[in-house]
Amino acid sequence: MFASLGEALVDLIEHADGRYEPCLGGSVCNFTRAVARQGQAIRYLNPLSTDTFGARFVDRLRADGVDLGQAPRSPWPTSLAVVSLAPGGVPAYTFHRQHVADRDGTADEFIARLPAALRLIHTGGLALVPGDWPKVHTVLMAAQLRGAVVSVDANLRMAVVGDRPADQSAYRNAVQQALGMAQIVKLSDEDVAAMGWDPSALADVGQRLLSNPMTQLVAFTLGGDGAMLMTRQACVQLPVPAAVNVVDTVGAGDCFQAGLLAWLAAENLLMADALGELTSSDLEAALRHAMACAALNVQRKGCEPPSWEETRAWLCP
Repeated sequence: MFASLGEALVDLIEHADGRYEPCLGGSVCNFTRAVARQGQAIRYLNPLSTDTFGARFVDRLRADGVDLGQAPRSPWPTSLAVVSLAPGGVPAYTFHRQHVADRDGTADEFIARLPAALRLIHTGGLALVPGDWPKVHTVLMAAQLRGAVVSVDANLRMAVVGDRPADQSAYRNAVQQALGMAQIVKLSDEDVAAMGWDPSALADVGQRLLSNPMTQLVAFTLGGDGAMLMTRQACVQLPVPAAVNVVDTVGAGDCFQAGLLAWLAAENLLMADALGELTSSDLEAALRHAMACAALNVQRKGCEPPSWEETRAWLCP
């Protein structure tokens, strides 16, 4: 069974007429829904709020087949990200993350919610901010002691820590530590730039990450330029699939990672030693499935991940 640890967040998106539209999301929550739709059993570890948004999250996650375990409902409100339109139509983010439901809990409480037959734990995004990282680190250590594979999606959101260089540096350091604990790491080209690395030299970045003995597989998502998978032995990059009519890119990276892990699980390759031995053919097949999962999602409004069957049918019409 999989487990996921991270934010369930509502984006309040400003429209041109001044209205704000609430959209349920958050990177880890989107991933959780996507991997469940890809046919993998998964437990979401974080509490959900007793407020209206929390009730909607409960309904949506359960509808997708996510196991909520014994996590109590939190009296704290649901996290919010207000997405406003700055001059020129550029989105500007303001995060409301103090005393919110998905941060309500101790490391021991999260560890107690881990499933008995734990195969993989996934985290990333806002769970890696400095204030939460020590707790997340403890949970990942406990999962590793049980033999679980660790997956981390960097998914940096620098706005959540503000403009102070010291706070941004602490955030990057926490992300770096998280990546160093994972067998499977994922970064977008924007993440690479936010970390202060060169997005035009991804092979070098990948090799730097793979120099850590823990890391076995590195995934890069490159927007309109496709995606790449790297191991110490092989590297495969593919362009965006043809005939993709993009409606909305929300959750694309989360669906990509869900598709990647679901394919590895289905092929019985989701073990540290097997990940290190992936061939170029394995990487290409995994990458095609992950990109198909993301491609189907971006052709729908909001994060609406495809099922495993939809993904396979789209790949093999």
